[in-house]
Amino acid sequence: MNYFERIKQTPIKDSAVILGIETSCDETAVAIVKGGREILADEIISSATEHVRFGGVVPEIASRAHTTAILTATENALKKANLTMDDIDAIAVTYAPGLLGSLLVGVEFAKALSFVHKKPLIAVN
Repeated sequence: MNYFERIKQTPIKDSAVILGIETSCDETAVAIVKGGREILADEIISSATEHVRFGGVVPEIASRAHTTAILTATENALKKANLTMDDIDAIAVTYAPGLLGSLLVGVEFAKALSFVHKKPLIAVN
């Protein structure tokens, strides 16, 4: 049983506060949503300006940009929502489709948060 299959077995309440992570291409996005409808915070850090001189997204540059932005985006979203990781009920993360390196940054960060804070992990396609 892989990590996502094991985590899927954890029930999530309808009013859950979920921290969502999206790193499928060149923007690092983190949002906190309550009950599936109420956006408590959202944060986007774009690396678009780093790709301009190449005429499009460069996968290696995108994944490296995620590694420097993901913690900041997460901290900013938590601060905007006036929450801590103790207030988060689950973590959701994009695992496909997208650029492999970019997805790996988001998935590994989400897995680490999930493990350290003992929160369920939701894989999003």
